[in-house]
Amino acid sequence: MQDFLALATATLLGLCLACGSGEKSASGFRLPDGNVEAGKAAFLELKCNDCHTLAKVDLPRPEKPAITVALGGEEPIIRTDGELMTSIVNPSHKLAWGYPREQLQENGKSRMRDYSDVMTVRQMIDLVAFLHSQHQYVPPKPIK
Repeated sequence: MQDFLALATATLLGLCLACGSGEKSASGFRLPDGNVEAGKAAFLELKCNDCHTLAKVDLPRPEKPAITVALGGEEPIIRTDGELMTSIVNPSHKLAWGYPREQLQENGKSRMRDYSDVMTVRQMIDLVAFLHSQHQYVPPKPIK
């Protein structure tokens, strides 16, 4: 069984690599290059730090945060432009693991507010660039 899992994992990895990989993968939605510093400014201006912490950046926190969802850090997956953008414009698409659902949801939807009427396209591009700078890909440990 372990040999089968190792073979299946290697095959899946090979298929993923053949399709393109990385945050700017040709196999998915792509944004133009953004400005990381402008993205950090947008993160603060849009008050993302009211509910989100970042693994690599010390940002101001509200006095009484309603919820805190950590972003970034070392992960065994590569975050794509499309995935990060979807998380911003449609946060109910996929909710964070490891948090009590009642803290993440209200009426079955994400508690994250709708930014579609307040965020510019440039802010989105820069914010995605900033979020990419906060994630570090770490390959998963091999199955023994």
